[in-house]
Amino acid sequence: MTPLRLGYLYGIGAYLLWGFFPLYFKLLRPTGPLEILAHRIVWSVLFVALLLGALRNVGFLRALLRRPWTVAGIVAAAALIAVNWGTYIYGVSSDRVVETALGYFINPLVVVLLGVTVLRERLRPAQWIALGIGGAAVAVLAVDYGRLPWLALTLAFSFAGYGLIKKRLGLPAAEGLFVESAVLALPALGYLAWLSRHAELTFGHVSAGHTTLLVLAGAATAIPLLLFAGAANRLPLTGLGMIQYLAPILQLACGVLIFHEPMPPARLAGFALVWLALIVFTADAVDQSRRTRTRAHTRATEAPVSTP
Repeated sequence: MTPLRLGYLYGIGAYLLWGFFPLYFKLLRPTGPLEILAHRIVWSVLFVALLLGALRNVGFLRALLRRPWTVAGIVAAAALIAVNWGTYIYGVSSDRVVETALGYFINPLVVVLLGVTVLRERLRPAQWIALGIGGAAVAVLAVDYGRLPWLALTLAFSFAGYGLIKKRLGLPAAEGLFVESAVLALPALGYLAWLSRHAELTFGHVSAGHTTLLVLAGAATAIPLLLFAGAANRLPLTGLGMIQYLAPILQLACGVLIFHEPMPPARLAGFALVWLALIVFTADAVDQSRRTRTRAHTRATEAPVSTP
């Protein structure tokens, strides 16, 4: 199997798992969002620690501790991913799966916005058009909801910020996830201990199946991230960008078709504007990638051939 085909399999596997996350988190009721988040953090640490132990790759921690700025970046990334995970779990638990899907639809547009505001990047005209359409979509959805879609915006901005920090840090997927989860593990354990002390802990008190699902939250968190890392290392950005919409499409389908969340005409119009913005954004990215390949090929063919 070629690396490219393997990369697509990894990417599709990651986004399929993320797309069906609402079904998984619904099974964790009656556990509250914060307890689910705490279990997700604690069991992620244990799962990735076992993985790194099996790979005999634990020496990276010593080297990491000698890089204080990297550690500070990891702490910031951990805080953002905790906000993202907690917001997503809250959205699913409060029957707002459609709004969580919206967050991941607009995430690519937020990434572009951060590129302008944080990295001082210059946008192409099509990217400005996509951002304008996306802004109009948020306005339409705000009118429909009677408020800003804050849950979707929190998901989009927290994940975009997390991705920006991760790109700057350049840590491998397993090692990065382990350190991020380890940073959050102490407060997560403290919260679980507080719940236990006040007899509010659901872990071990609902059913054996429920307890097993909470334990598996660690693997459910780590496996798609590792698959995504495998895809990112093998696919061009345009290929990865095309399949990233698979997860919110499946999440939207879960919300509307399985959980029967409402989709009134105004909300559908807002989503249609988001999709139009993504079409403009993706078409521009594909065209830019094609132009880059063409220029590289032209330079290669025009380069003088040296003779011995």
